[in-house]
Amino acid sequence: MIRKSVLALVFALGTLPALAVEPGLAAPEFTLAGAHGPVSLTALKGKVIYLDFWASWCGPCRQSFPWMNEMQAKYAAKGLQIVGVNLDANRGDADKFLAEVPAKFTLAFDPQGDTPKRYAIKGMPTSVLIGPNGKAIEVHSGFRADERQALEEAIASALAAAR
Repeated sequence: MIRKSVLALVFALGTLPALAVEPGLAAPEFTLAGAHGPVSLTALKGKVIYLDFWASWCGPCRQSFPWMNEMQAKYAAKGLQIVGVNLDANRGDADKFLAEVPAKFTLAFDPQGDTPKRYAIKGMPTSVLIGPNGKAIEVHSGFRADERQALEEAIASALAAAR
């Protein structure tokens, strides 16, 4: 009886994402091709990171980019680094989006979609606020104008706690 229960548990755990992220857990490491060279989570340790998963076909992503540009400009000197991870299979789609909606923050590209699987991302955009210790502080799906203030407060709080 115990053996069956253990086997059932092992099987169930094997079907879960390998490294889903939740507040308090370490954010899964990644190294991806970036717009200006490789982008690695390890290289950013010590900063507060706003990790945003996006795609060219995502309507709310068009609204989030100007806000992320504003947050990067406002909080960069205090230790914030915004990283946008594009999930388009075709880099040309991402480049077209970026020509229309420029990013003034770090960009990485994951056309195979491995990183969102490791983070268990279910919708676009999804952001993960990561503390300087590499642990997730908050996970947020979607982007709406009425959420901007709460997202900024979370960033400001994470930066204050990092000091």
